[in-house]
Amino acid sequence: MAPELSSNWKKLQATIKAESSAAPVSTPKESTSQVSSSGTKRKHTQFAGQGPGAKKPKLNAGPSHAQRQGATKSVPHQSRSSRKPHAMGVTQSSVVVKGTPATITPSLALWAEENDIKAEDLAEAYNLGSKRGRASSSAVVSNAEIAQDKRRVNEGLAPGVEVGKYIAIDCEMVGIGPEGHDHMLARVSCVDFHGKQVYDSFVCPRERVTDYRTEITGITASTLRESYARPFEEVQATVSDLLAGRILIGHDVRHDLAVLELSHPTPQTRDTARHSSFRKFGHGPKPALRVLAREILGLDDFQKGKHSSVEDARVTMLLFRTKKSEFDVENANRYGIDGDPNHNMKSKGARNQKGKKKKR
Repeated sequence: MAPELSSNWKKLQATIKAESSAAPVSTPKESTSQVSSSGTKRKHTQFAGQGPGAKKPKLNAGPSHAQRQGATKSVPHQSRSSRKPHAMGVTQSSVVVKGTPATITPSLALWAEENDIKAEDLAEAYNLGSKRGRASSSAVVSNAEIAQDKRRVNEGLAPGVEVGKYIAIDCEMVGIGPEGHDHMLARVSCVDFHGKQVYDSFVCPRERVTDYRTEITGITASTLRESYARPFEEVQATVSDLLAGRILIGHDVRHDLAVLELSHPTPQTRDTARHSSFRKFGHGPKPALRVLAREILGLDDFQKGKHSSVEDARVTMLLFRTKKSEFDVENANRYGIDGDPNHNMKSKGARNQKGKKKKR
């Protein structure tokens, strides 16, 4: 029997859904010029979703002359009495909209797809990261969506999955050894940049379990039976393929990598437990994930029930996105821009990683 998700599921799923969905907007042909309150008629075409510094998408054809004339004629005429006098020499123009759009528009998404640009890269370019307080939204999630998420427990690799540059991971562990203090992998979950489930699997135990930690993990002996869970070697190989060449996001991720018996290049790792701006929330060098979820994301009920590694991975990715630019600056200062997986590591920090053996 699969463990139930925590009581915070609805809040978190609402946030993921709101951030990954694109709001419908008008096409470039439909966007007409706005007329200021002075009555001055000035037309301009604005590309939907265009932000500062972005290149204009190439369009096959623009609005015809007749369409432009029609748009001008459709503007209601203002009477002279409603017009206000203007100061001499002041140029009237349409209002400049500050900031960036809240979502990626359909036209921009189509252009990006045609040019092999990932959606997460668009989100980064247009500053569509998570904002403080958005996770506490009271948006309603349907029962069908809740049921679908529960059915995906232990799904394995999501069908048709396409993972971009970033991937978040979280593991649940059970206790082994005489006192049950040693850790062994029992479940591993991965999500993409937008919090969508990429992988989830229970893992068959390789040693005798002395403490299932059911009150925290929800895992029992039945959960890890051979007919339901997957062999460790299979899970390890799949996760290794998912992490290869990507930026790994995790909370105190060294423990997750240890039970997976995997390593990952430090310049390509972002750890929310070690980020400088999060340290003030901890009683020591490393703040707890539930504390960061409450203080940064406004998730008051997070981890108050049984833990879900899928949910923990999603929260970790959300935390990373709230401070993504700061994470990038810290990483560049420490390892240089060559820490990018698409570059050869030449910085001093990267050279120091070479030849280091992972501590067990």
